[in-house]
Amino acid sequence: MNGKEAIMFRTAICTVFTALLVVPCAWGQLVTLTRDQLIQYTAQNPYERFPDGRPKVPDEILERVKTMSAEEALGLARRGFANQYEDGWQILRPGKKLVGRAFTLQMMPSRPDIMDPIAAARKAAGQGRLTHQTAIDMLQPGDVFVVDAGGMAAFGGIVGDNLAYYIWKTTKAGFVIDGAIRDLEGVANFDMGGYFRHAVPPAINNLMVTGINVPVRIGKTTVMPGDVVLGDREGVYFIPPHLIKETVDTARVTQIHDEWTKKKFDEGKYKSSEIYGSPSDPALKQEYQEYLKKRLAESVSK
Repeated sequence: MNGKEAIMFRTAICTVFTALLVVPCAWGQLVTLTRDQLIQYTAQNPYERFPDGRPKVPDEILERVKTMSAEEALGLARRGFANQYEDGWQILRPGKKLVGRAFTLQMMPSRPDIMDPIAAARKAAGQGRLTHQTAIDMLQPGDVFVVDAGGMAAFGGIVGDNLAYYIWKTTKAGFVIDGAIRDLEGVANFDMGGYFRHAVPPAINNLMVTGINVPVRIGKTTVMPGDVVLGDREGVYFIPPHLIKETVDTARVTQIHDEWTKKKFDEGKYKSSEIYGSPSDPALKQEYQEYLKKRLAESVSK
C-alpha cells in the first residue's frame, strides 16, 4: 500500500467509525446504530423490521432454514459473501439445529476511562448499569444471541445455566458466543442450540459492553443484526436477509437431488458415477428433471 492508498484507507475507516460512534441518551453505550443507520446498512432487506430497524425475516422462512445444512448455504460465496461461515466451535447439542435472527452484542476488555462516562450517562438518565444482561433482556422470540467476546476464556462465562435458560425460554432458539460459557453441566440439559469456544467455571469478569445490535466479528465472519443464523453439526452461517429466500430455494433443489440420488442407489443397478453428481444417461436425466418438477410442486402446495 503506497502513501496515497494508506491515507485513503485511513480516511475511509474514520468515516465509517464516525458514522457509528453515537452516544444516544436512551442507551448510554459506546457504539450503537440509530434506526436510520441500521436501515441504511441493511437496505437490501426485503422484509419488515423490528422497531429499532433490525430486519425481521419471517418465521415461515426460518422454518425452511431448519431443513438446511451448512453445505446448502455455500452459494453465498458466489454472491460475494465469502466470510459468512465460522467453525471450530464447541457445540452444546450437535443434533440440534440453531436457526433464528441475529441479535448482536459486542464486548471488549474493561477500561475504566471508557466505562465511567458510560456509567455516568446512564445514571443521569435514571438507568441501571450497562451489562450483558441489558442485551439479554432485549431478546425477542426467534432471536439468536450472538456475542463477540474475543473468543477468549480468560473473561469467564458470558452466560451460565440461569441466563442460558432465560435465553432458551425467551427466544426458543439459542446462542453463538465467541468466548466462554459456564455451568456446562446445567446448560447441557436444555434442548437449545448453543455454540461457544470454551466452558469455564468463573463468571463473566473484566468485560464491558461496547455495542448492542451493531456489526460484530465472530471469528472470521462479520455479523449484522438481523442476519439469519444457521448452525448445524459443522459450524454456523450468518446469512444476510436479502439472500435468505434464494438460499432456501436453492437448498430445496439440492435436497431433492440428493433424495433422488439415494433412491437410485437403493435400486442397486447403477455405479455411483452413473448417477452422481449428474446422471450420464439422457433417460435418467429426464427422469430426474421430472422428479424435481414434481417434488418442487409438492413443496409449493404445502
